[in-house]
Amino acid sequence: MSGAIGDLPKVSLHDHLDGGLRPQTLLELGEELRLELPASEPRALADWFVRACTSGSLPEYLRTFDLTLAVMQTRRGLERVAREFVEDLAADGVVYGEVRWAPELHLSGGLTLEQAVAAVADGFAQGERAAAEAGRPVRARQLLTAMRQGTRSSEIARLAIASRDAGVVGFDLAGPEDGFPASAHTKAFDLLADALVPATVHAGEAAGIDSIRSALHDGRAVRLGHGVRIADDLAVPGERRGAARRGRTDEAAVRLGEVAAWVRDRRIPLELSPSSNVQTAGFAAWGAELADHPFDLLRRLGFAVTVNTDNRLMSGTSLTRELTLLSEAFDYGLAELERLQLNAAEAAFLPLPEREELADLIRAGFRS
Repeated sequence: MSGAIGDLPKVSLHDHLDGGLRPQTLLELGEELRLELPASEPRALADWFVRACTSGSLPEYLRTFDLTLAVMQTRRGLERVAREFVEDLAADGVVYGEVRWAPELHLSGGLTLEQAVAAVADGFAQGERAAAEAGRPVRARQLLTAMRQGTRSSEIARLAIASRDAGVVGFDLAGPEDGFPASAHTKAFDLLADALVPATVHAGEAAGIDSIRSALHDGRAVRLGHGVRIADDLAVPGERRGAARRGRTDEAAVRLGEVAAWVRDRRIPLELSPSSNVQTAGFAAWGAELADHPFDLLRRLGFAVTVNTDNRLMSGTSLTRELTLLSEAFDYGLAELERLQLNAAEAAFLPLPEREELADLIRAGFRS
């Protein structure tokens, strides 16, 4: 079924620029910088990233980014990575992608924040043109990320506000979640709210319900980055382990806590990334395998679930692969996959007419 899924139109909402490099590109740019890499062949390097990220620890997972960031410190490096990223989205059947990245992590080569944003915008434009010429049109937009362990969130918020003409459609807060709540960045979120720039916040990945509550209250998040641990706020009859497997839990018997009910009832989108959630043990209370992921239970309970890759290199994945894995784990057919893509289209940080056009494109693609 993966071949058929690959041809279907898709929307990607949670995809990190520095987590989606081509291994060959990393090798070539790394050689120019004399960067010491753990492998000298593309396939071996790709395998190393997946192994290094499958530790059950978000902090360990994040350390692999030291290598990818090292080759993204110049206009040339950023532009190339951005161009290829968009080309790879298009090859995966993505018709609209929001790509997040942290400008503050790309300044060691002398770029200013504004120059870094411009380089990514130019790379995206080149990638869109190449994809259109190849017969796979795609639109890519930027989400500017601030690092929650840092002190530049207000500066990045102002940058996002000032960069809307450069294709920036929103703001993201990322980095080590546990111990760095959204409440530490209220000034940034106040700036965004005043300018009516939407925010998504990484929450409910390495920390639990309190982190999600802070993202919603302090961060005014209109989407939750991952959010898988919203399942911690569900009271499920019987043993929790394995309860997420399709058909194993009667959703009518599940009781929602107040945060889960708020998120479900207001259709706040969850940017779930199944393979990444497995790697970082994001749903450890439910099990360790993809079939244990509460994804399907959340879907059946009416949450606005979306499917994402998070980091294509670190998880060795694509959106086609993520959808295929979910189809195999939960017996999804085209109707379920279409609904997931429509959820993502509805959640995009685009004006309503553009979201409606995107939804029409998805419906047409799934029914052709």
